Amino acid sequence: MFNKHQRVAVIGGQRIPFVRSFREYAKTTNQEMLIASLQAIVKKFNLTGKLLGDVSLGAVMKSSIEWNLAREVVLGSALDPRTPAFNVQRACGTSLEAFNLIALKIATGQIDSGIAAGSDTNSDLPVMVQRSLAWKLIDLNNAKGFGKRLSTLLGIRPRDLKPAYPGIVEPRTGLSMGQHTERMVKEWKITREAQDQLAYESHMKASKAYKEGFYSDLIVPFKGATHDTIVREDTTPEKLSKLKPAFDKSKDGTLTAGNSTLFSDGAGAVLLTSENFAQQNNLSVQAFVADAESAAVDYVHGAGLLMAPTLAVSRLLQRNNLTLQDFDFYEIHEAFAGQVLCTLEAWESSAYCRSALDLSQPMGSIDRNKMNVKGGSLALGHPFGATGSRVVATMAKLLHEKGSGRGLISVCTAGGMGVAAILEK
Repeated sequence: MFNKHQRVAVIGGQRIPFVRSFREYAKTTNQEMLIASLQAIVKKFNLTGKLLGDVSLGAVMKSSIEWNLAREVVLGSALDPRTPAFNVQRACGTSLEAFNLIALKIATGQIDSGIAAGSDTNSDLPVMVQRSLAWKLIDLNNAKGFGKRLSTLLGIRPRDLKPAYPGIVEPRTGLSMGQHTERMVKEWKITREAQDQLAYESHMKASKAYKEGFYSDLIVPFKGATHDTIVREDTTPEKLSKLKPAFDKSKDGTLTAGNSTLFSDGAGAVLLTSENFAQQNNLSVQAFVADAESAAVDYVHGAGLLMAPTLAVSRLLQRNNLTLQDFDFYEIHEAFAGQVLCTLEAWESSAYCRSALDLSQPMGSIDRNKMNVKGGSLALGHPFGATGSRVVATMAKLLHEKGSGRGLISVCTAGGMGVAAILEK
């Protein structure tokens, strides 16, 4: 029987530094990065040999040979090897979805503890063979007799040998996420200057957070990296304004390498427990999970690819009788500066809130001084599957330091989806 009244505690998160792809973590697997993050959780919260209820984790750029990635990661850590684990994947919302699933298991009383985690690397891409070659190799393996094997082998053509690299484009449209976002910013009339300003602020907030030591107990060194390497303390709006458009390279393009997230590698994990488990194991609770929601939009037929968080947040607030202004902090994933600005504009738009969210009035504006106060993905990096774990750990610490309050988390994803969550103290 489900017990829907058990509060879910966020104990805290740990991650390795997020770094630019093809550098510090070159030839490093998702499994290695996840084990490092999980082991950091084990060490920080004295979980060596501890049997947890479950572990949920995943990656977007994952090889088919990593079919049991979560379980292998657990076995590579110092947790009790009897701790179960399962894979999950929801594009850029992967670790936030993993967080939601572990929280639900705890809330219903199925388990009393668990870890949610995520990882991604572009430096160890799962390069595949062409399907035509794969099918011929399968035929070759199943062929009976030398003659059949030889004829199958001779049927392999040079074009079959071309490697198949994973592409970050939407299969239904053939467009990249950046190209879709260019469509969004044009529709919402978001200027290049506004996008560059948001990117600049992200770097300044992240740099300040590092100087204040905010990340010192959230990040563990890994492979020579001791901090997020994409943060640029010396950037300026002027420097950002000189960068060339990266997706729409005409005079109308506004998305650049400066106001878009760079390819990043990294991993992170978050520990969740019931209140009883926390008390019995002398664990301090940083925050509690109030609720979470996922949504999707029909981007194939005209909706903005990265606008689904507007729906997820709207549903989440309605279910919890909250308004958009009822929060002390907002962690809005910065896949692109333009995507964040489109979301903020949409919440303020009477027409959009009426037609897309079925609301009688706009959700309104937020206090931008409460948004991504320790920097966002533009400055810190965005390893696809790891971002959710980063923003949850950041939000939980912010609420813990404040001593009370409520935080809203919003993450857009590929495939026209979005995931949102509410933490409270």
